[in-house]
Amino acid sequence: MHSAVESMLKKYSCVTTDDYKNALKEIIQEIALLGLYRADFFNIAAFYGGSALRIFYGLNRFSEDLDFSLIKKDPNFEIEPYCKFIKDELGAYGFDMEVEKKVKSISSNIESAFIKGGTKIHILDISSKIPGISKLHNNELIKIKLEIDTDPPDGADYEIKYQLIPIPYHVRLFSLPSLFAGKVHALLCRGWGSNRTKGRDLYDYVWYLSQGAQLNLDHLTQRMKQSGHLDHDNILTLVDIKELLFKKFNEIDYKSAKNDIFPFIADSTELKLWSKDFFVSITEDRLKG
Repeated sequence: MHSAVESMLKKYSCVTTDDYKNALKEIIQEIALLGLYRADFFNIAAFYGGSALRIFYGLNRFSEDLDFSLIKKDPNFEIEPYCKFIKDELGAYGFDMEVEKKVKSISSNIESAFIKGGTKIHILDISSKIPGISKLHNNELIKIKLEIDTDPPDGADYEIKYQLIPIPYHVRLFSLPSLFAGKVHALLCRGWGSNRTKGRDLYDYVWYLSQGAQLNLDHLTQRMKQSGHLDHDNILTLVDIKELLFKKFNEIDYKSAKNDIFPFIADSTELKLWSKDFFVSITEDRLKG
């Protein structure tokens, strides 16, 4: 095992096979970010989403995907040249992975790629004594999706964050208020008109409020206009957002939401309070624009 990977693994308290699988995926995610840095990707794009919160803000849940947005609209952007940088970087740290562009079946403003490799061989490489390793199928895959929004909504702010392991590098990241705007947009608009809400969206929403994060209202307004959930001549206020959230909290199937988040967190007791009254109360008290 590469010494840098060994150092990265030390921050995890792995006991079960699933612990090692999640640690392995996160280490691969971070090395992929280093590869993108070497390719100067962060000169034109920014990192956001659950993995961004996990890696740079210590969000206490695992996130499977890597989400990015271009800073300026570019319908001609191609992810494929960056795939080689990620593959080469992973190879330099001992990971034999494929990094391939996803071929679009329909036209969209999202460019996608997948990082794929055998789970069992890589886990055996980082530790030879893991409970339950024999239960892993030889053909089980690690699969991490990368998505890049090539038509970003206006109003976002950015910051530069630094990592020191495996070597010093930097990542352009959406600012915390802009990240929060993206999460509120997902909470309100993902599965529009449905009571099936991703528990991950609710979990992250609670986290933002616990951090005292302010909401970038302008960016949220632009996101909702772009997705067709707000008329182009409207401007959202904090009161408007709270009313929309209150309506959403009244519609959610909280049992289903809890089942969605269970596999991604270590302690499910923090979900006991989840209910309409809980989310309405914390929104009324803590949401700031």
